[in-house]
Amino acid sequence: MTKRLSLVIFTILIIPLISSPVVGEWKEDVWLNSVIGPERLTMGDEFGCQGYENLNIEDNLWAISSCRDYLVSMTNASRWGVSPISFGVSGSYISENASNEIINSGFKIIGDQLISNPDGLVVMDRNGGSLEKNIANIDILNSSEEDELISIHWIARVHDLQVREDKEVISWLVQQNIWFTTWGEWYYHSESGKNIEIQSDESNVISINLEKNDGWNVPGSVKISYDGQITSVLDQNNQLYPKYFDNTTHLQTGWRQLDDGIILTLNPGDEIKITLNSSDNSFSHQPLTTFNQLHHSVTVVGHHTTNLFKWSKDFQSDEFSKLRFTWLIERPAAITKNWILPVLAIGIIIAVPIAIRVKINEDKDYQIDESE
Repeated sequence: MTKRLSLVIFTILIIPLISSPVVGEWKEDVWLNSVIGPERLTMGDEFGCQGYENLNIEDNLWAISSCRDYLVSMTNASRWGVSPISFGVSGSYISENASNEIINSGFKIIGDQLISNPDGLVVMDRNGGSLEKNIANIDILNSSEEDELISIHWIARVHDLQVREDKEVISWLVQQNIWFTTWGEWYYHSESGKNIEIQSDESNVISINLEKNDGWNVPGSVKISYDGQITSVLDQNNQLYPKYFDNTTHLQTGWRQLDDGIILTLNPGDEIKITLNSSDNSFSHQPLTTFNQLHHSVTVVGHHTTNLFKWSKDFQSDEFSKLRFTWLIERPAAITKNWILPVLAIGIIIAVPIAIRVKINEDKDYQIDESE
């Protein structure tokens, strides 16, 4: 009898240790639409998707469009557009079914460790290492090629363990004269630049316009070379077009004078007129991949973002405000209580006194037998 009770008690005690929590529902990250989310959106961050927490999209294709719907219900994807266009893929492989579902859900960009390039999608590479302390590498960041977009990995937690950022590397990074951007902003800026149209009549005026598209309304940039000096740069309302400087590192509309011409950044739908002091209206132009003709671009990619506050709290200081993040949002899992645990607790409460009573009675019987 004692052995059987001991076995029962042992089983009751060991099951809670080996049983897993049950994921039955999904919750919302309230920080996406309150305080943190709006602040990051205003700063210029982007929100993309990465499915549902702990779910493999290959086995749960529905999670792709559902993640999009969840994100859109909480926030805009960018200051430039409502719907998300960036999707994070875990691992180096993606099936044709999954890539087709990503395309059908409206996404244009995926990343960032894929070894193949699925048709119809722009693939971003994790080519900037990580911001994690003792892993971040300045040498990698300092060896970037011209017009390259550098994607730096960031994750705030791994299995409930907090990841520490490398403040020394971040302090160095924000001092660089580079374009701080996001996946979607970088992509659409490049596409807009290719669609800029430039023409000149017989006068000394150069007209530049950019048609609106069906996607995000991201500005495009162009370099225009010509002889002569600028008299004025006016928008479609005959207002002076704003200037920016050679150390402007966040995307904005405006223009900057060069020795041999001008760099111009304009919104879709804008028409800009440059008036020169020379009747020679010959010119050449070249779309710019990198805003402000800076050397290259950088974005920090927040992977598996289930809690925006926890993922962004280390970067809220003014010192790090130059950074721009591409947040890959996962809908967080709601851990429900395992009904087995309360039952086991009740079982322990009942079983232990019984076991003690049985043991006491056995000891009494043994003592009686000894006395006889």
